[in-house]
Amino acid sequence: MYICEIRNLTKKFGNATILDDITLSFEKGKIHGLIGRNGSGKTMMLKCVCGFVPATEGEIWVSGKQIGKDIDIPDNVGIIIEAPGFLPNYSGYMNLRLLAKIRQTIGKEDIRQAIQQVGLDPSSKKHVGKYSLGMRQRLGIAQALMENPEFLILDEPMNGLDNAGAEDIRKLLLVLKEQGKTILLASHGKEDIQVLCDTVCELDHGRCVSFTGR
Repeated sequence: MYICEIRNLTKKFGNATILDDITLSFEKGKIHGLIGRNGSGKTMMLKCVCGFVPATEGEIWVSGKQIGKDIDIPDNVGIIIEAPGFLPNYSGYMNLRLLAKIRQTIGKEDIRQAIQQVGLDPSSKKHVGKYSLGMRQRLGIAQALMENPEFLILDEPMNGLDNAGAEDIRKLLLVLKEQGKTILLASHGKEDIQVLCDTVCELDHGRCVSFTGR
């Protein structure tokens, strides 16, 4: 069963075609990788799937609902795209508490657990403005996880992490897969793709030039 189906997706800005007639389907309970050099269309495709950018042509379906028609932004999805933004004068925990108040579906313990899952201390009073790039990235992943989504959309989730940190997050993603979650991630890291991904789509100049699975 597919959690996400992309049908003839095209995205244009003026005369520039960013995504060119992409058709892909992503099965539930697997980790799906997007690869390609900078400017190949990976981030734009993820933004379209998330409903952040409307498609020029084509359809995107997530959990049986069409993005832009049935629903603007998909339900039950955890997202990290590009550099995560947080309030610099609050702790990581307080940042996530403020975000959690938007939907009011989780409590304090869920937030603490998400922060611990990514290797941060939920009791730390350190302001996010003093975090390293790697700590910000971990907090961004915690934000994506905290509401227990069934579908994770992660754009370069290992950005800013050292080797040990990247290994921690790979292990976490594999655990989440074992729990039945579906993950769609874009990555430049060969190890991320080789270790994690059940399917790999390569984009080049906005087109899917290869799709492999195992």
